[in-house]
Amino acid sequence: MKYLIVEDERFAYLELKRMMAKLCPDYILVGRTESVADTILFLENNTVDFMLMDIRLADGNCFEIFDQIQISIPVILTTAYDEHAIRAFKLNSIDYLLKPVEEDELSFALKKLQQQHSAKESTFDYKKIEEALLGSQKKNRFLVQMGDTYNHININDIAFFYSEEKVVFLHTISDKKFVIDYTLTQLESQLDKKTFFRVSRNCVANITSIKKISKYFNSRLKLTFQPECPHEILVSRERVADFLKWVDGWN
Repeated sequence: MKYLIVEDERFAYLELKRMMAKLCPDYILVGRTESVADTILFLENNTVDFMLMDIRLADGNCFEIFDQIQISIPVILTTAYDEHAIRAFKLNSIDYLLKPVEEDELSFALKKLQQQHSAKESTFDYKKIEEALLGSQKKNRFLVQMGDTYNHININDIAFFYSEEKVVFLHTISDKKFVIDYTLTQLESQLDKKTFFRVSRNCVANITSIKKISKYFNSRLKLTFQPECPHEILVSRERVADFLKWVDGWN
């Protein structure tokens, strides 16, 4: 079996490599990636049977990879998250290793992986594990800079987030905007999905800021915000069903 190690910490990578060579000498390590971007590029051009993957990477968390490309191979996650999150992994039949990784734990995870591979089972639901991990870790405020000072904006005071020329802005209900150091993809995983929704490629909206939903040509929807959004926001035909379900409270 061929595998990839996704780990941005050099020592952690070397330890995984050493233990894998000892436990499964016939397995082939095809490479190492350290970031979301590098992993996506690698997987688009290479094939592996499974991955050992750290959740927190150099440029974000591993779930951004699953959001951008289709992954059907098993992943053994390595994480420094607490036991509550780890129990959630177990309930969703996901293999995991709590850092620092112990050899016997890696051995157990590999045996489970081998059994599922032999049985040709496919029980890995990455969306469920993302929700289980991040569900209890939603942001309730954001740090913003105002001149030479810093302040915080409570989540209930945010109308929407939007991107413009690769810059992401936080727009408040009081019609103020601030630059923040997050991507919209990162925000999707950090915000309460009952309140916020990725309504378009360049906007994540608070349900309370949407004042009008209008039908638009080509089966799309046009949104009107209060306060007004600097850009016209259209819900694509592909997003309409999920968007309306969210508005109807089924998220």
